[in-house]
Order: sequence, then structure tokens, then C-alpha cells
Amino acid sequence: MADASSGQDFGNHTKWVPAYHFIASPILLVNAVWALYSMVGIWTFDAVLNALMGVALVITWLYARLFALGAQDRVIRLEMRLRMKELLPHDLQGRIDQFTPQQMVGLRFAGDAELPDLARKVLDEQITSATSIKREIQDWQGDYYRV
Repeated sequence: MADASSGQDFGNHTKWVPAYHFIASPILLVNAVWALYSMVGIWTFDAVLNALMGVALVITWLYARLFALGAQDRVIRLEMRLRMKELLPHDLQGRIDQFTPQQMVGLRFAGDAELPDLARKVLDEQITSATSIKREIQDWQGDYYRV
């Protein structure tokens, strides 16, 4: 992830946590695969329990990330609704409820001056992909506090 001093843009805005993504993730996956492999042909209680624990750990790992992202998206939605109430012209303020959560996630990186026109374009052209919206942004405003 970029820090505030190096600037953030579409190309580097994804947040990677090395200990989570590159250490814990592979360890949990290898553990689950090995436990399942070790269980084949050896149906002991310990082998089955190890396989189940391996799978349970991977499920926990996946949901830990999904729950954090879900909470983050709810905060983004609230933040964007407040920001749009301040920045959008009156005719667009009445359409704030038409934005999907994914559209708001994409729009959150747009600068204040750019947001009204981009928001109108997103609704009028029915751009639904957060990635497509992010590609449209000219004045990228970094988000350095993500989960």
C-alpha cells in the first residue's frame, strides 16, 4: 500500500498486508491441503479432526477478511452519502439513493471538484463496476485508513 508521502492512485491503491496475505494465508492453505492429503486412506479420529481444523481455519481466515471489508464498505457508504449531500448539485442530491454500494466504493477516490460530474456520469451511463469508476477518476484522493 502506498503511504501518504508517495501518493496513491489507481495503480497502487490496493492494500496488501504482508503478514496476512503472504505469510498467514499460505501457511493456512498449505496446512489445510496437507491435513486433507494426510487423511486420505487413514480415517482415524485425529486425521479427520486435523482435516476439519485445517478447513475451519481457512474458512475463518476468509470470513475475517470478508467481514472487515463489509464493515468498511458500510462506512464508505455512509461517508459518501454525507459527502454527496455537501457536494452534489440539488438535482443529483435527490438521486443519492440510486447509487449502489459498489458505485460509492468507486466514487470515494474522486476529488471534491470532480465528484459531481463523475457521479452524474455513473448514474446516467449506468456504470456499476467500482473498478470502471475508479479508472475514470482524474483527481485521485488517496484513502490511507482502510482495513
